[in-house]
Amino acid sequence: MASLQAIKGRIKSVSSTKQITNAMNLVATAKLTKAKESALKSRPFFTEVQKVIKSIAKNSENLNSPLLKQNGSSNKGYVILAADRGLAGGYNANVGKLVMNHITNKDEARLITVGKKSREFFRARHFDIQKEITGISADPTYNDAKEIAHYVIDLFNKGEVGEVYLAYTAFKSTIQQEPTMIRLLPVDISEIEEPETEGPKDLLIYDPSPEAVLDYLMPRYVTDVIFGGLVESSASEQGARMTAMDSATENANEMIAKLEIESNRARQAAITQELTEIVAGAGALK
Repeated sequence: MASLQAIKGRIKSVSSTKQITNAMNLVATAKLTKAKESALKSRPFFTEVQKVIKSIAKNSENLNSPLLKQNGSSNKGYVILAADRGLAGGYNANVGKLVMNHITNKDEARLITVGKKSREFFRARHFDIQKEITGISADPTYNDAKEIAHYVIDLFNKGEVGEVYLAYTAFKSTIQQEPTMIRLLPVDISEIEEPETEGPKDLLIYDPSPEAVLDYLMPRYVTDVIFGGLVESSASEQGARMTAMDSATENANEMIAKLEIESNRARQAAITQELTEIVAGAGALK
């Protein structure tokens, strides 16, 4: 059995760790509220953009947008959204594993990592990282999404990649986050779900033409998808961290309870030992 002093030292150490994990849990809870609100606000706008693009596609005879066509390149680009910080359970590792399982040829993979943990994950595995973006995972903006979209569209238009995928963590609930991968480019109109609308549909006239409007909207659509992934990932990160820190705090409480029992036993053993020595000493004097 460890000495009483050593046990007290461990209790003090675990208590200090508990204070840290509890504080991080409270911070993550506060940030989650804001991140979840941003994610919920972005969904109606994204849904409306999808509706317009689907409508244009149905009214257009020739879809000649370069973002809708294969360019012949065998390389695949991956935009991987993770966090800048750890202590979020399996949040960062799960999205990395999702991409790893999707990659069939390491030499043809071109990565755009968002978040320090995403960069570290693939650097350790010696992947070709085309672009690194850090410092935006906790509070992403639309301009951040626009910068990423501009970069991947440029790669695609130059023929450096034939397909671009977005890997992020979809926010389902506070305790459930799902690693998700979708294809950004070339955009498959058939995969875009058209929201159901009630009542008669308006007859829309596109000026100068449906094709021209579609060419204008496609880069915006790619940006919106990336922004949606960013805000979903931000909410998922805070949810995962809150859950992880709550679990760590509970584990600390359990450990402290066990150490206190061990401390009581050590104290009782010390008292018993002292009494035994006193009795033995008294017997020796007789």
